[in-house]
Amino acid sequence: MKSFILASGSPRRKELLEQAHYSFSIQTSAVEEIVKEGLSPAEVVQQLAKQKAEDVWSKAKDAVVLGSDTVVAFEDKILGKPENEEEAKAMLQMLSGHTHSVYTGVAICSQEGVMTFYEKTDVEFYSLSEEDIRMYIRSGEPFDKAGSYGIQGFGAFLVKRIVGDYFAVVGLPLARTMRELKKIGITPNM
Repeated sequence: MKSFILASGSPRRKELLEQAHYSFSIQTSAVEEIVKEGLSPAEVVQQLAKQKAEDVWSKAKDAVVLGSDTVVAFEDKILGKPENEEEAKAMLQMLSGHTHSVYTGVAICSQEGVMTFYEKTDVEFYSLSEEDIRMYIRSGEPFDKAGSYGIQGFGAFLVKRIVGDYFAVVGLPLARTMRELKKIGITPNM
């Protein structure tokens, strides 16, 4: 059986693969993330996922390596992780009462080659009061998440509706990923 490696330190991606009953190891990529200018959010997440997966795969060519990356985009602007409370507040105010898009790219490297794909999910936020934003920032959740929120935690109260794959917003489009892994012989341990 082929070994399966997750090229990510994300606890959310780890939890999703565990919930799906995969056996895998984790090796985080040390690659410096470089994005070409002028790419769409969909192209950015696929490129970053591919860089991470290829970096780990270059050291374990007998394995199947999964890399992933997620960005939040609002009005064609990519929102990264906030560096401080002010940035988190500004992002949450920007997203308040609006719909934005979450793009998650996936790259799978194996001896069969490299394949990439992405999922786009539209997320609509409720209109947030100053107190809503302050309370959420006090939770500490915004600081390691693109767009300053996580849908799977306390941040769920920000979200009015989604159109698309919930798991892609969490960090890995699980159903599509499982189908692609199955094609190259990586299946859940059942």
